[in-house]
Amino acid sequence: MSTQAEAVSVAPARIEKPSATLLIGLSLGYFMVLLDTTIVAVALPAISGSLHVGLSGLQWVTNGYTITFAALLLTAGWLSDRLGGRRVFVCGLVAFGVLSGVCAAADSLGALVALRLALGAAGALMLPASLAVITHAYSDPADRARAVGNWAAITGVALAAGPLVGGALTDTVGWRAIFLINVPLALISLVITLRLAPETPRKQRSGLDVTGQLSAVVTLGALSYALIEGPDTGWGSGAVVGAFVLTALAAAVFVAAESRAKDAAMLPLRMFRSRGFSTALGVGLIANFGLSGLLFVLSLFFQEGRHYSSLSAGLAFLPLTLPTAFNPIYTGRLVGRIGPRRPATLGFALMGIGALLQAPFTDDSALALGVTVVGLLAFGFGVSFALPALVAGMASSVPPDLAGIGAGALNSARQVGALLGVAVLGVALNLSSTNADGTKWALVVGGVSLLFGAVVAGTGLKGRTAG
Repeated sequence: MSTQAEAVSVAPARIEKPSATLLIGLSLGYFMVLLDTTIVAVALPAISGSLHVGLSGLQWVTNGYTITFAALLLTAGWLSDRLGGRRVFVCGLVAFGVLSGVCAAADSLGALVALRLALGAAGALMLPASLAVITHAYSDPADRARAVGNWAAITGVALAAGPLVGGALTDTVGWRAIFLINVPLALISLVITLRLAPETPRKQRSGLDVTGQLSAVVTLGALSYALIEGPDTGWGSGAVVGAFVLTALAAAVFVAAESRAKDAAMLPLRMFRSRGFSTALGVGLIANFGLSGLLFVLSLFFQEGRHYSSLSAGLAFLPLTLPTAFNPIYTGRLVGRIGPRRPATLGFALMGIGALLQAPFTDDSALALGVTVVGLLAFGFGVSFALPALVAGMASSVPPDLAGIGAGALNSARQVGALLGVAVLGVALNLSSTNADGTKWALVVGGVSLLFGAVVAGTGLKGRTAG
């Protein structure tokens, strides 16, 4: 996060050569946060049967986590700077472990959604705090770069593991196990962090942007309600129309608050003067719109349309998830040579083609199964090209003192995209007479959106930096 002000307390001396165990402990926390965004997907039909909820209920289970996670990321970075990264990480970690255990005991949709909202808040605390501890613990620039690279590589591993682990646990133990798995992981991470993690310096930051934070939460919550409940209650119903109006009002309050707050702004509007920054946020939103929307729609399709077990559904996602576990390493090197524009554009094009390729084939013929594999493989390589390039594009478009806010803004934009992907593509499912037909139209909407993302990335991100 921003380091404009002086530290007001003296932290312990930096560890010159931190134990590799420290990086494992901090990365475990980050792994859990990301795993929770994907592990739920293949368990949705089992949750539906157990709690007797329909499609809109499943959208709330998925989006409950995302709403608070997306809305609180920037404020979590402020807290990490103000209170110390180690302290904030430990608080988020304990909360995440406890809430995960309680999620497993939820006996109603309302209880599970409420717990998912709280879980998203805990996850938001952990993400910037873990990075703050790592960057402080590794004083050597080369060691720090390697540590941050390994920490960031968890993204691909978590994406690859989520559907597979979720499917295996749901089939063998039950859907509640997808939350219980976080408890031992949180305990291991907590023990390592308390023993080995140094405290980061606390910085005198300007006051918390309360108006901006509250208006961001209201905007995302009201928009989610309108999109999720619209198909069932009617787009012209008072509640849905009121939610859309509240969304617009809250968004206007957010923009006004950020324009007036200046140094205290959660998201300084001057950052949007950089075309590269605005583009990175826009296409980051589109990327997760397609990715999370596709995971949600196809998880239901594989189990309800093709009658796969939860484990088989998780295995069916391997062509998508495996490239994300290894290809980002190559993408990072490629971006270093030619800049982020072409890798990002290629990635979005592959994602869009991968989604559209599957749209006409929503039966269970041998041809359809083969097309699904090819489409998911193209989509997976697209993700592994696009997302690392977006991080680089954002980093090269903001001044160093705003790099932390920029990273937080990109993560928030991506989570907003995930929220919208589940909500909007869920509308396509809800308005269709069959799951197969709804899946087809959802893939078309997602694919066209991703191809639009390719156009935006190709025209707005930077190419190779001169010199």
